Amino acid sequence: MTYQPDKIDSMLRDAGIRVTSQRRTVIAALVQSHDHPTAEDVHARAKTVDRSVSFATVYRALATLVDAAIVQRISVDDGPSRFEMAPKTEHDHLVDVDNGEVLELASEELAALRSRLAAELGYEILSHHSVLRVRKRQKL
Repeated sequence: MTYQPDKIDSMLRDAGIRVTSQRRTVIAALVQSHDHPTAEDVHARAKTVDRSVSFATVYRALATLVDAAIVQRISVDDGPSRFEMAPKTEHDHLVDVDNGEVLELASEELAALRSRLAAELGYEILSHHSVLRVRKRQKL
């Protein structure tokens, strides 16, 4: 998704959230991210657009957007939470325990396996979020 103010406004309205310039700025910062930024990263990026945006405003906006399922929070052990726009396709995350890098792991095979296992137990998956903690293998 590219930063389109009309789309962002519609997204907020559809979720029953009041449209504010600060929320627009936070979403724009996430939409334009190619990584999984922390709240501090989002704040720094938002400040380049609107110098008046405070960290508290960004933090509250992120919490509101997570509650509305517009944004997804990725919790990484003791490290700071990271954020991304709610994914359109199901995927998991790999977190490198040595450097904190967060990578997306999209696999139709894994999604099908999860669904099959849940169905065998009599359930359907409504949502999921998996974080696999990883470390690069040492070369021999």
